[in-house]
Amino acid sequence: MRQLVKYTVIIVFYMLSGQAASQTVDHWETVVYDSMVWRYWPGSSNPGTNWNTPTFNDQLWQQGRGGIGYGDNDDRTLIDPVLSVFLRKKFTITNRAKILDAMLHVDYDDGFIVYLNGVEIARANMGTNSTVAFNQGSSGLHEALLYQGFTPEGYLLKSELLDGLLVAGENTLSVQVHNDNISSSDLSSSVFFSVAVADNSFTYLQTPSWFVEPLNFTSSNLPIIVINTNGGTIVDEPRIVANMGIVDNGPGNRNHLADVFNNYNGKISIEIRGESSQSLFPKKSFRLETQDALGNNLNVALLGMPPENDWVLYAPYSDKTMIRNVITYELGNKLGNYAPRTRLAELVINDVYQGIYVLIEKIKRDKHRVDISTLTPTDVSGDELTGGYLLRVDKFDGNDFPGWTATPVPTISGENNITFQYDDPAGDKLVNAQTTYIRNYMQTFQSSLTSLNFTNDQSGFKKYLDIPAALNFMIVNEVSKNIDGYIFSTYLYKDKNSRGGLLTLGPLWDFNLAFGNVNYLPNAQFAPGWMWDYQHRMFWFRRMMQDPSFANKMKCRWTELRSGFLTNEYFTNKIDSLSNVLGEAQVRNFQRWPTLGRYVWPNQFIGLTYQDEINFLKQWIIERLTWMDSNMPGTCSLITSVEIRQNQIQVYPNPFGESIEIVVESASELIQLKVFDLLGRQVFQTHFANGTYHWIGIDGSGKNVPAGIYIIQLSNTQGFLGQQKIIKSY
Repeated sequence: MRQLVKYTVIIVFYMLSGQAASQTVDHWETVVYDSMVWRYWPGSSNPGTNWNTPTFNDQLWQQGRGGIGYGDNDDRTLIDPVLSVFLRKKFTITNRAKILDAMLHVDYDDGFIVYLNGVEIARANMGTNSTVAFNQGSSGLHEALLYQGFTPEGYLLKSELLDGLLVAGENTLSVQVHNDNISSSDLSSSVFFSVAVADNSFTYLQTPSWFVEPLNFTSSNLPIIVINTNGGTIVDEPRIVANMGIVDNGPGNRNHLADVFNNYNGKISIEIRGESSQSLFPKKSFRLETQDALGNNLNVALLGMPPENDWVLYAPYSDKTMIRNVITYELGNKLGNYAPRTRLAELVINDVYQGIYVLIEKIKRDKHRVDISTLTPTDVSGDELTGGYLLRVDKFDGNDFPGWTATPVPTISGENNITFQYDDPAGDKLVNAQTTYIRNYMQTFQSSLTSLNFTNDQSGFKKYLDIPAALNFMIVNEVSKNIDGYIFSTYLYKDKNSRGGLLTLGPLWDFNLAFGNVNYLPNAQFAPGWMWDYQHRMFWFRRMMQDPSFANKMKCRWTELRSGFLTNEYFTNKIDSLSNVLGEAQVRNFQRWPTLGRYVWPNQFIGLTYQDEINFLKQWIIERLTWMDSNMPGTCSLITSVEIRQNQIQVYPNPFGESIEIVVESASELIQLKVFDLLGRQVFQTHFANGTYHWIGIDGSGKNVPAGIYIIQLSNTQGFLGQQKIIKSY
């Protein structure tokens, strides 16, 4: 079955003739409509040599009004199912000197190449070979959209590429459209060609109702990322080499497209990324590597993030607030576990404005990202073999992320097996001893969850799993009601035994369909209900919540967070702050991608304005937090059992941010200080004299402890002095 919801990438090109460079656009007209009569050749055989050139004789080709294809009821000329169709349309330009710009629109399924007078000017989902045979499928899926009322996207062609290409008199537009496979249920090919005219004369036809003029983008309060592919086309494998520059003049300073690239100016390799989003949405996300002049990986600190070479340019499209991933990853970091850092920016590719993007750290093993041991092919025994492995659970792709399916012993009736994928190192980088070790570890862990004594601290699942990280992971997935939570985009890692060696859930990834941004699976839409106990989620989480000890820890962690920084105001203030930062850029983004007031899969709520989308997000989160407060399983009595003897201990400020003063009255000897979290784990201890200690909120290894509630206990040689609850606010 093909996906029911369809989207289109419509390719827009801009061109400027040298002789008219100083002129400005007066208006746009359309020269070629899809509904005109086209010559076409169903791709059951070769269309002929040089079929895309102006001199080719197409008199033996059939004629019909476009679009030409089958399925979806969006074609005027129906043809039998084929793998490809070839189109030709001649048109006349009578006022070449007055034409400044040109725009090509293509509504297609599943891939295409377009030629103007024999020269390729656009392609999508057709790989990188200069020619593509009639019996070759597209390199990816893409569904037509135009009949659903969506507005086109755009790309720019430099004037030097088009001078002499579009000519006065007769021109020829040639198009080949390819299906993904011969069994496909649909094929679409609708093509438009429009021009910008420098004066008020009118020669051709009115533009379509959905037509949007190219945006004149010059400056932003956000950083500006500029990519030049030097004539190449960005595809989903292989990566192409391009140039990238970033303008970032610092907080409070405006960034101009014409400014010097002061954050990065160099080579990258880039490709389209994403799974369902790649075929559904016209606004594409990208994966890129920063490189030196020789093509080697180059670690750089982009937009203030720690230096690395692997990055993601995420394209928020279905999430019209454009901040769901941003607030989620920041929350994950505040809880004390690594989550990808992000920076909001505006993107330009080949001189065409692409809208608001989020630059994100790609998840990988790195001292600044997933800080686990490096695993080399020689690490085949002892402690070296036990870490570090970065795995993921997701839609299975045996090419990119080979993996395996693990079955616990004993099994639990009605539960699905889980497929694990090697992420870093990739499967082809691991040797047999390493794949055998991590598979056995995961098998043992899962079996500990399904055994009768799974709640036992010494032999059950808690022997293998980092419990605090698991609590944080679940809380974020539950607050957001992430529809992909516990089933897709789930990362986990294991370090060497000498460095703890426990299985750790995270980092967080892919929350664009969270926080109510979904219209299927009702439990994910509204505030009530738990995601860990909902359809086809990984059985781990249901099983863990059946352990009273784990459920009590969850209750304590939730109480701690809600008593600390995780307030309703935390979310509303964060959302308001980000939306204010995006206030100017979101206007441009929705000019480029006019999705406001329109359904984009899988929107539950469709706001007419950006503020509508922001208000919905805030209201949804408050309702969700309120429900969780009233329905969190387990019990937690740690706070009420704390003995507070304030006559002996004074702390200020409380709550605190960076540091806190701890004062013991009438202290005359050395005092021992211990700091515990609400789960009873000691996070810090020291001794101090003179009755006063300045704690800067660090643990025993010198790392900042996350925001939350802590208990300090003080004693001396005479015994226990007292304890006090303190709150770290950030």
